[in-house]
Amino acid sequence: MPDLLTIDRLRAGYGDAVVLPQVSLAVAEGEALALLGRNGMGKTTLIDSIIGVTRHRGGTIHLAGRDITPLRPEQRARAGIGWVPQERNIFKSLTVEENLTAVARPGAWTLPRIYELFPRLEERKANLGNQLSGGEQQMLAVARALVVNPRILLLDEPLEGLAPILVDELLAALRRIVRANGVAAIIVEQNAGKILTVCDRVAIIERGSIVYQASSSAVKDDPGILENHLAVTDTARAVRTDGWASLASARRLARAVIASGT
Repeated sequence: MPDLLTIDRLRAGYGDAVVLPQVSLAVAEGEALALLGRNGMGKTTLIDSIIGVTRHRGGTIHLAGRDITPLRPEQRARAGIGWVPQERNIFKSLTVEENLTAVARPGAWTLPRIYELFPRLEERKANLGNQLSGGEQQMLAVARALVVNPRILLLDEPLEGLAPILVDELLAALRRIVRANGVAAIIVEQNAGKILTVCDRVAIIERGSIVYQASSSAVKDDPGILENHLAVTDTARAVRTDGWASLASARRLARAVIASGT
């Protein structure tokens, strides 16, 4: 399959901090990629860079052959990028249905199709966003990204904080999205064992660089790969404590500026 998303020597970060010194990565049409790595290694920054909320310092991002590097976040969304952030970013003062219709664009993902994928949302379509459980809010966040009818879906820690039964329900929905419906995806997730059942391929990031890529089946067959790359060492703890974790405030500021439109 041809590449849908191509990242070439991307250099980006927040403010004066360069988090991604040089990243190159490609995702094919209809492919689901698990982006793994220890905390603070650049996973969310890479997602933020694809949607356009980091400070770009070099390199390019192409979507379906189009250079989207100079585009603003809302322009990238219209070009075909759907985003499900860790914070979910649903409109809590709107109903479930209003959340969906407010952002919907023409395409295969219609309201009835969303309700077929997430029956819980149809049951609660008249409820406000702040009346939903955490798992239901996550479903709504995924649904909001889908009704934009993206070519590629970016999900940042979609399973975080969910009860086991909701994890299984959301995983089943993600499998349908990427398997049966052919939507390409990059999924950042700490629970590697769970997400490998959804994704075709794995990329591991360390200190802002892709250090390993393979098929999900190859990773599942060799547990030592994840142990070598994802085990938390004393060095990794020091990195998080002394450097990378301090970027959280800069990240929040960048996202707040984008959200305010300033």
